[in-house]
Amino acid sequence: MEKLKLAAEKLGVFLTSFQLDQFELYYRELIEWNQRVNLTSITDYTGVQLKHFLDSLTVAAAIKNIKKNLKMADIGTGAGLPGIPLKIVFSDIHLALIEATLKKTRFLDQLISKLNLKNVEIIRERAETVAHDTRYRERFDIVVSRAVAALPALAEIMLPFCNIGGCCIAQKKGDIGREVEQSKKAIEVMGGSLREIKSIDLVELNDNRCLVIIDKIQPTPSPYPRRPGIPDKRPVIS
Repeated sequence: MEKLKLAAEKLGVFLTSFQLDQFELYYRELIEWNQRVNLTSITDYTGVQLKHFLDSLTVAAAIKNIKKNLKMADIGTGAGLPGIPLKIVFSDIHLALIEATLKKTRFLDQLISKLNLKNVEIIRERAETVAHDTRYRERFDIVVSRAVAALPALAEIMLPFCNIGGCCIAQKKGDIGREVEQSKKAIEVMGGSLREIKSIDLVELNDNRCLVIIDKIQPTPSPYPRRPGIPDKRPVIS
């Protein structure tokens, strides 16, 4: 995990030997499970270190204060990205992994057990449904998502989970100018305010990656998010 270690230091994340061992175990479990469950198309050792683990840790660049017992939700986590890499680094956070696919949640169960991670909850349901559950609605300080949907839909899905004063961090890459413009209405309606588009300046990730950071400033109206699939099909567009 030397490439991950050195690149993470550029983000101000200094991985311990124990954490590097956890990432090594994560890699082995990911590759083993990927033979029977479609978790990732990236399987080479360097690729997983940089395009999965390092990419997940870029979220740390947007998090100013990691307080004890901070609550984080990872929407559409898939193979646990970015949530589990962030949990490995910030062990005190309480993490909810939201993933609707049974085979993927079975992998997450096994991975969390192998890594001996505490205060991690796996929720096997569509995020649009979970967001109406009072146990999870507006309960999280930080909500993250990676490669799940276009920004107008993401705003509708993520912001209902976020408490007022918290923020949503969506990982994106490429030219997202049009996406950002189209998302302004959805962000406003869901009670958010676009804070920043933070570019990720790392030679190891040279494909124009960025973090879209949205602050939660007022409650999300109760009808949102709409039922599963609708935010994608009929986004709230400016």
